[in-house]
Amino acid sequence: MTISTEPATAPASWGEPRSKTVYWHDPKIALAAAPGRTGLEFLTAMLDGEIAGPPIGGLLGMRPVSVGPGDIVFACTPDESMYNPIGLVHGGVACTLLDSAAGCAVHTTLPADVGYTSIEIKVTYLRPIHAHTGELRVHGWVTKPGRRVAFAEADVRDAEGALLATATSSCLILGG
Repeated sequence: MTISTEPATAPASWGEPRSKTVYWHDPKIALAAAPGRTGLEFLTAMLDGEIAGPPIGGLLGMRPVSVGPGDIVFACTPDESMYNPIGLVHGGVACTLLDSAAGCAVHTTLPADVGYTSIEIKVTYLRPIHAHTGELRVHGWVTKPGRRVAFAEADVRDAEGALLATATSSCLILGG
């Protein structure tokens, strides 16, 4: 699938066009590996490369670094394709990273065949993120597990450990 937002004839003043190729694997195959696995087992299998990560990970270049009960860390290196009109990585990218980390942290606490969905997220942006910021570490952890609703927090830090954004999240537990 090729999607282009480049006009057929762009003015020379725009400079040379740039492109980015995104790869992902059929998410139905990974989902087929989920039944019978706890959330921790499923995400550990993803970390170990036994099953493919979700397509959003390919789009953002996000990859799992560590996973444990109620805790997960992702890494992502932003680039200029994520810029908003004022030359910063769009806040929606940070929000997506935070939502993923908080949700996956909740997922690690769930029994087999039980899912979740985000019902609320509050993001606080503390510092701008640029393409030259380098690798980001996104950490999510559960603050209160639950049978119907679970609560988690997450943060985004740069390679030096500077705090860039934080989030609090609520997730609805599905099934079980």
